[in-house]
Amino acid sequence: MNRILNADFDWQRCPDAGRLVTERVEAVVADIPFASHLRDRMLNETGTRLMDWVDHLCLPANDPLSERVSGVGYDLVVEGPKETVWRHPGALLPTIRIFDGSTTDVCLKVESVPDFLLAHSLADTAICGVPMAPFRAATVARSGRNQMQVVERHGTVGFDDDEVSGEFIAALLDHDAAFCQRQREFCGGDTRCDEDPGFDHALELIKTASNDLGTDRACDLFFKAERNYWQSRNHAATVQKKRQDSLGLGWANHDHHTYRSSREHFGRLIELFEQMGFACRERFYGGAEAGWGAQVLEQPHAGIVIFADVDLSASEMTGDFAHDGLSARDELGTVGLWCRLHGEAIMKAGMHHLECQFDFDAARSQLASFGIETMKPFTNFEHLKQAFTVGEVWGITRGRAETLLQDGVISAEQFNHFLEQGSVGSHLEILQRDDGYKGFNQTGISEIIRATDPRHRRIG
Repeated sequence: MNRILNADFDWQRCPDAGRLVTERVEAVVADIPFASHLRDRMLNETGTRLMDWVDHLCLPANDPLSERVSGVGYDLVVEGPKETVWRHPGALLPTIRIFDGSTTDVCLKVESVPDFLLAHSLADTAICGVPMAPFRAATVARSGRNQMQVVERHGTVGFDDDEVSGEFIAALLDHDAAFCQRQREFCGGDTRCDEDPGFDHALELIKTASNDLGTDRACDLFFKAERNYWQSRNHAATVQKKRQDSLGLGWANHDHHTYRSSREHFGRLIELFEQMGFACRERFYGGAEAGWGAQVLEQPHAGIVIFADVDLSASEMTGDFAHDGLSARDELGTVGLWCRLHGEAIMKAGMHHLECQFDFDAARSQLASFGIETMKPFTNFEHLKQAFTVGEVWGITRGRAETLLQDGVISAEQFNHFLEQGSVGSHLEILQRDDGYKGFNQTGISEIIRATDPRHRRIG
């Protein structure tokens, strides 16, 4: 049975907080024609819910909700003469800013404020924050005392539209190119070669970028490149990104990024993430039959969550498998086989999947109209729903297939099948969260992990 291993991360539903914030957002949106029209277009054209794009809510001090935030679990994180800032430590809910003003603002997160303005013919709208600043915002609609804003963030949870120097911009462009053009293949078709040079290369790029830009901005930039690379190898991602870009949204609805790792390189993968400011959260074990585990990591300033999957045994869960190191073994589980077929996810293969927040039924139905089907949902709770799109099939090199055959990991029949028909490489994952629930399914994930094992797919 799957179980959480760290009680500090035993996430709970927060229905009272979720309901209060949602009701306040919906009241503002209903009062602004542009906002209500955008809400409908988001649902009908991208399969997403406006509420899932809300970054923060600005309230005047006399707003009734202002007096209730602490009672529904929000913590005071900033207290100043002009405003207070509240965040909920146990839920995925918008930040709340209470200030000495008269308007109520719903502020949506997007990847690029200029892209949003262009998509909605709002080119003359003023933007607070210079290009490439860590935080930028623009007011896009008003009605009475209600406003809608869009914001973009790059490695910050703050609200300061800091100036950036020409030197910083030049460094940012250089590191952006370096991450996008990062060498990912060091082994050719040899699945037994040493992957350490690839980790050394990635780590050096990250350290250099962190020195020039700061850890949080370097992290933001790195994962922008990671999403682009994953998207370039996944048709469902390409289709959905185009849909979201049509409204100027980008991938700002990402929930978590999932990487698969071989056992022998798992420690180096964690080292690389921690270099970018990630901290380990909860850990999972899929059970003896499933034979896999995962470490969840979070970078709180960059707003990135990672699911790092690896083949694992029950006995290894008693220690700190993210840092103690895992030795290679002859038997490969689903995750290990994927890495032998395609390469490490942090290297050539790219992410196994990006999970984004959607309206679960609308997204699946709409993607189906584009010929993109989803697998059987592996989570279907009232507060959490999850399903993979049918996987993107990648070709397998003869060298990789031959070493697997020689090692007795696959049969001759499977060898021929992989060479002729390839194997599933990546997915887009459809997720819907409610009640501010921040956790993951503890009981159903093993079945879907086994379903993605290419040895269990029908041959012939």
